[in-house]
Amino acid sequence: MGLGSAEDVPVSPGSGEVVRVNASAEEVSAVGPDFGESLPAGPEFVADPYGFYAELRRSRPAHFVRLKNGLYAWLITRYADARLVLSDPRFSKDPGRAPADWQEAGRGKPLEDRSGLGAHLLTFDPPEHTRLRSVVSGFFHRRRLAAKLGGVIEETVETLLQRLATTDEADLIESFAAPMQATVICEILGIPAAHRADFGRWCDDVVLSRGTGGAARAAAMGNLLEYITGIVAEKAAAPGDDVISTLADPDGELSLDEVVPMIFLLLVAGYETTINLVGNGMLALMADPGQRSLLRDRPDLLTSAIEELLRYDSATEFSTWRFTLEPVQIADTVIPAGQPVLVALAAANRDPEAFADPDRLDLQRADNAHLSFGHGVHYCVGASLARLEGRIAIGGLIRAFPEMALAVRPEEVEWKSSLTVRGPVRLPVRLRPR
Repeated sequence: MGLGSAEDVPVSPGSGEVVRVNASAEEVSAVGPDFGESLPAGPEFVADPYGFYAELRRSRPAHFVRLKNGLYAWLITRYADARLVLSDPRFSKDPGRAPADWQEAGRGKPLEDRSGLGAHLLTFDPPEHTRLRSVVSGFFHRRRLAAKLGGVIEETVETLLQRLATTDEADLIESFAAPMQATVICEILGIPAAHRADFGRWCDDVVLSRGTGGAARAAAMGNLLEYITGIVAEKAAAPGDDVISTLADPDGELSLDEVVPMIFLLLVAGYETTINLVGNGMLALMADPGQRSLLRDRPDLLTSAIEELLRYDSATEFSTWRFTLEPVQIADTVIPAGQPVLVALAAANRDPEAFADPDRLDLQRADNAHLSFGHGVHYCVGASLARLEGRIAIGGLIRAFPEMALAVRPEEVEWKSSLTVRGPVRLPVRLRPR
């Protein structure tokens, strides 16, 4: 069966017929814009993609979509399929496995390569991935984080809560989530306080474009490369008790070409994820007064509450890229070798085959094996830090401002336009009743 038209895309899985796409990766990429459909990117979809994902789960669980700037992917939406793709070694993390046209697209590997930031944990398979991960994983063990950073997080949150208490309305992202995360991630990495505002701006520019690339992103990556390279040299000469100092050790396990991209990854990924956890989580709680009251009255539920908030509206909408090393069957479709694949984590987390009543927020949900931090060997190395921050930050906000409410209509909340992260750009709130 060829790939000459959109009709060749499987549109009615479940019939029991396996749709085999018997074409090379180059043939798939060359069929033109009539093959597949564009992934929605308008503000209504960005604000609420869950209806679209539900339809894909029902009818097209492995669906070819086209993104902006020439990128394309097979989009995976069912929970069981998502777990398979995230952990199966037939799916590589190496972008060099993708077709040439994909690699030349605006958000493909070459931009990172040109900036010197392309070789990190998210672009390697074992055994190289295993070696790199082992160097940093110790910094993010749950007990070590609690001992080293628990007090820093609590102090930072308390300071920000006191500032919020002096006003009636605030942007919860600008006034709380972003400065909290800039402080924490820079503290663990060893970045001076004076530079944290710059890092926040650069991180935003790196991730906040839905497949469009752009000059702002390229400039931000250049700024990050220059700064990280400089601070690595400083820490190598005068080390402190922080991640960069350990990685920059001239006698350490990583080369300079490995250290700089590693720091870039830890900084950007760590910064955005927790900001969105706080923003999405508080937005969900404000929309469900019953669950918010339950958490206010029962702070012992914070651990399960954070897991449910992560599932209900994931801070990461899509996984990072994977590439088929051989033809792989997903549902009723066989994806050819050499194809880019994206897992819609937000879709998998709402799969009714995995979660009872998945569109309902339930802070007491049991057996909540969501995929917001991934699955398998690439499971997020900073997951324990995000959970710790989420408990302290959201617990503090609920305690300090139990009647917090949106200061705008829900449909007026502006969402980040990003291929990876999901969260509000701004979150205007009233901190106490009028």
